Amino acid sequence: MRALIAAVLMIAGAGVQADARRVVTLAPHLAELVCAAGGCERLVAVSAHSDFPPSVARLPEIGDGWQVNLEAVLARRPDLILAWDGGTPVDNIARLRKLGLRVEALPISSLDGVADALQTVGAWLGTETAADAAASAYRQRLAALRAAHRGAPPIRVVYQIETAPAYTVNASSPISEAMAVCGGVNVFAALPTLAAAVGAEAMLLAAPEVVLYGGEENAADIRAYWARLGSAPAAKRGALYPIDADRLARAGPRLLDGIEQVCQRLDLARAAAAAGRR
Repeated sequence: MRALIAAVLMIAGAGVQADARRVVTLAPHLAELVCAAGGCERLVAVSAHSDFPPSVARLPEIGDGWQVNLEAVLARRPDLILAWDGGTPVDNIARLRKLGLRVEALPISSLDGVADALQTVGAWLGTETAADAAASAYRQRLAALRAAHRGAPPIRVVYQIETAPAYTVNASSPISEAMAVCGGVNVFAALPTLAAAVGAEAMLLAAPEVVLYGGEENAADIRAYWARLGSAPAAKRGALYPIDADRLARAGPRLLDGIEQVCQRLDLARAAAAAGRR
């Protein structure tokens, strides 16, 4: 262990500002960003649940979103560790930095921030050409999605996570912003925290017209939950739609695929509601 620490300290001291060649990521979307920025071959270890692109799933894991195996990290001799600003516990970042490791916390708080993050990662890796191209393509596609759905009739939406209790997100979540691109109005936008549990009474008072939930959730549990809230508009209409949560919840280029799914689901809900009024 001491030899590993000494070796990493030598690397860190010798070339902190050099282009990173050995990268460890502490969240799945960070691995996606590294690959999209042209640095997939630089990855030497990733966090649990990192699975895109598929090659990433074969890399060693050094922990999950909450715990990091320090010895496993040191064994990979990284010259850059990417942390999730706002997601990776600050204690984990502090422990890694105390070992002399270069840790960069990457913030992404909006849809537009994904393109900025791609360019930031490209600058750290020295892959600016690939990163700039990826960022440009992302911005163009996002602009096209916004233009295509500008003026869409507003519809009240909840993004549901689990059922006992149900959790959802507030306006600060990129998921909420993604729904807004499609004309979705987040009924829990005013929650005091990014994600929080909401009770059945609050759900009824919010009166969502559409429920979106991750495809990994138990669909039977979701249906049973809303059957108990039968007076809610979404329950009456059966407007309960699964989406690919990895695409929508991970702040990388595939987020745009998630937005397309959301727009499709909301368009279906609008069409069904219009047909019911005839």
